[in-house]
Amino acid sequence: MHIPFDNSYASLPDAFYTKLSPTSVKAPKLLAFNRDLAKLLRIEIDDIAEVTQAFSGNSVPQGAEPLAQLYAGHQFGNYNQQLGDGRAILLGEVLDTNNLRRDIQLKGSGRTPYSRGGDGRAWLGPVLREYVISEAMHALGIPTTRALAAVATGEDILREEGMLPGAVLTRVASSHLRVGTFEVFAHRGQTAELQTLTDYAIARHYPQASGPMDLLRHVCAKQAELVAAWMSVGFIHGVMNTDNCSIAGETIDYGPCAFMDEFHMGRVFSSIDRQARYAYGNQPNMLMFNMAQLATALIQLFEDKDAALEEATAIIHAMPEQIEEAWLKRFAAKIGIATPNPEDAELIQSLLDLMQKDGADFTNTFRALSGDSAQDQFTDRAAFQAWSHQHVARISAEHDPQAVMNAANPAVIPRNHRMEQMIKAAVTGDLAPFERLMTALATPYTLTDLDLATPPALSEIVPATFCGT
Repeated sequence: MHIPFDNSYASLPDAFYTKLSPTSVKAPKLLAFNRDLAKLLRIEIDDIAEVTQAFSGNSVPQGAEPLAQLYAGHQFGNYNQQLGDGRAILLGEVLDTNNLRRDIQLKGSGRTPYSRGGDGRAWLGPVLREYVISEAMHALGIPTTRALAAVATGEDILREEGMLPGAVLTRVASSHLRVGTFEVFAHRGQTAELQTLTDYAIARHYPQASGPMDLLRHVCAKQAELVAAWMSVGFIHGVMNTDNCSIAGETIDYGPCAFMDEFHMGRVFSSIDRQARYAYGNQPNMLMFNMAQLATALIQLFEDKDAALEEATAIIHAMPEQIEEAWLKRFAAKIGIATPNPEDAELIQSLLDLMQKDGADFTNTFRALSGDSAQDQFTDRAAFQAWSHQHVARISAEHDPQAVMNAANPAVIPRNHRMEQMIKAAVTGDLAPFERLMTALATPYTLTDLDLATPPALSEIVPATFCGT
């Protein structure tokens, strides 16, 4: 196997990381390998056994410079001064066929200096969960990290549920730079390192940015688009801490995330989010909190901090309008409006209010709007019909509202109960449900498996999701 590594992060000062190799595992077995993504990354495969060894951590590919990255972060609003890759190793970077730089990282690859007492491992369930959901997000057209490989380790690891089968995920990202990467140096007063990081981030992600505040402006714009995209498919990240917030504007760290079935603005699935901080409808607010932490870090680079604070404040205060604009564009398309007007927000919100009142299925309701079965999602059909009359009148002037709706509304998502069924089967060695999900979710706007679009029965509802650490 040949991976054309072209590493840049490893050339940064030692303060940014600890160089170390992944910990080997007992009996690696390849569970999934994303050949299309490997081709995009220009990885050449001669022997699949080499893939298993490299992506389990048992061998270090030629040209790799393995390291664990340092970062900090606000977790549920509280600052943790040192986090870092506690169970991940960055193997290195490649330039893909589009000449875009990509990280290749092993997740679950053993202890690092940042493990904070953890075992540095991942168990099979969260590995397959992240594999499925990250690839589903990619197919939905939402910026995301991606899954290259999943390897069983042949070793059991201890979690609250008992001994569980271990696994390693190979994750691909535009980078693993997080808001927390900036925070760690800012809080330590290491402005030289902060400046180096800022220069690196601009060169790698936003070469058009003219300096730290312009970097902030670009990151805020990307994140505004991202959170609107999440909400448009009913996605709840679950742990929007600053260490899980990529400055590249990609979805990263699929822990206790979930897609809603019944719509509710206050929906929470994360078992550790007891105060509903990261509820579905609160995600825009949490995004602004995260961007404010990035702004606070970047201000440390300026001699005139008052002027920098004023500029940063203006950038952050512009975010509600940015998010609202991105949200309106996404949700207007979901009801067949290609070019929305500000007044369309009221029409969209009135539908969401009806959906919340009646517990309508988020995905299926929007998908059904392009046909004639949406009323079946509501118990108060008269109220929906009244809304529908307004809707029909509004889209009558649109060129092809059905096509707009079908392009904006997926037919199938990774529903929680299907994910749990998949994981339970995989623990017994049955990967058929995993493969079934991967096939259907590869084309989410085309319904190829009706059963996977069906909401859970009462006995199948998954009320909480877990991070797996």
